[in-house]
Amino acid sequence: MSFTRHFALVCLSSAAALGQAADWPTYQHDYARSGVAKESLLTPFTDGWTHRSRHAPRPAWRGEAKWDGYNKVYDMKSRQIFDYAYHPVIADGRLYYGSSADDKIYCLDAATGELRWAYFTEGPVRLAPTIAGGRVYAGSDDGHAYCLDAKRGSLIWKTRPGPKDYRIPGNARLISRWPLRTGVVVIGNTAYCAAGMFPSEGVLITALDTATGKIKWQQKQTDLPAQGYMLASHTRLYVPAGRNNPVVLSRADGKRIRVVSGQGGTYALLTGDNLVFGPGKTGTLGFVESNQSDQLASFKGNHMIVTPSRSFLQSDTDLSALDRSRYLELARERRTLKKKHEQLGEALKKAPNGSRRAKLLGEAAQLGQKIDAVQAGMQDCFAWRVASSQPLSMVLAGQTLITGGHNEVAAYSAKDGGRLWQARADGEVFGLAVADGRLYASTSNGVIHCFEGKRLAN
Repeated sequence: MSFTRHFALVCLSSAAALGQAADWPTYQHDYARSGVAKESLLTPFTDGWTHRSRHAPRPAWRGEAKWDGYNKVYDMKSRQIFDYAYHPVIADGRLYYGSSADDKIYCLDAATGELRWAYFTEGPVRLAPTIAGGRVYAGSDDGHAYCLDAKRGSLIWKTRPGPKDYRIPGNARLISRWPLRTGVVVIGNTAYCAAGMFPSEGVLITALDTATGKIKWQQKQTDLPAQGYMLASHTRLYVPAGRNNPVVLSRADGKRIRVVSGQGGTYALLTGDNLVFGPGKTGTLGFVESNQSDQLASFKGNHMIVTPSRSFLQSDTDLSALDRSRYLELARERRTLKKKHEQLGEALKKAPNGSRRAKLLGEAAQLGQKIDAVQAGMQDCFAWRVASSQPLSMVLAGQTLITGGHNEVAAYSAKDGGRLWQARADGEVFGLAVADGRLYASTSNGVIHCFEGKRLAN
């Protein structure tokens, strides 16, 4: 099956599983975490409403490490930024978010911003809820997965995946030894989540029955934590592991398939069963093909949007559009050439001086030139690149790329990168969502801005 057809099938199945096309029912819209809306928005946007939470988010991990002396890496990226804002999700005219400051799940009217209801948990709710089948699913640092009625906010069930209700100090709070920090993925009659961030205590990858909350299966891992939004494809689960590399599991039983290679981070997205994740220590996204562990390619950037024809990259200083298919084709060619070059290097170590060694040196030089040419061709795969001062978040609505930055949000043309619109925001815009003709931007100050746009159905 071609990539384009596979991607289209994934998008269609995600829309069917998650509700109406105009909704944004989970973080980054779907379980591939694509960030692609099922509607088009045209600029300019106009001011709608603004919701100001009483308390700003209280992230579990504040800021990046200053430097990695062993590997001599400086100006490091923060690799655990999943709870720097209250990420909104929207379904059936209602907006929901979880609070890491006052331990609540909130429901607002998506058109007016008025409060509909709020539900207390017993610990921080660090990741966005998921809306499915008229229910709200969320995880809390109190160690429980919650299922609420989406209209009324009443509890349907809550389940503790951990072995006991044992509390410890964490982030100046009392939290479970097995907090839920992966969000909840709901597909059919199964809800998936993970409890635990201390491998020595056991990290429990768990499948729950959506009707009752009872545990269907559970797998323990003792070598990696589970922190960051879980992803899902037709057959697999992908669990970010904080500053470590993601784990690939079977959706059927939770058994581990592999751990991919890379530099770690809690940001990830899927294209079929191909995984993009990062940002590593230096703001680099790695691309790992299905059924592989090693990275095929890497991209300088913080976030990526994938469409059948292009990928859009967001870095600290610019936005760019990439012919991804051609880029990956050249990356495969480069991998083959580098392997041959390494083999020649090993042969040269054993070759005595003479004609044999001279021949090997000539072949190595030719391969080096081919590798250089391929790498130059990879740089030619960029259709456009423009300067941008919004490095924190990105979504796509039709042909409009929307980016969040430091106290501002902006929109660009996906066709040529031209800037279309820009507005001020109260805080750093780590969260973006598009639903029902509106753009929602959430910030590090606990503020959610609603902007009205002109909608065109895709």
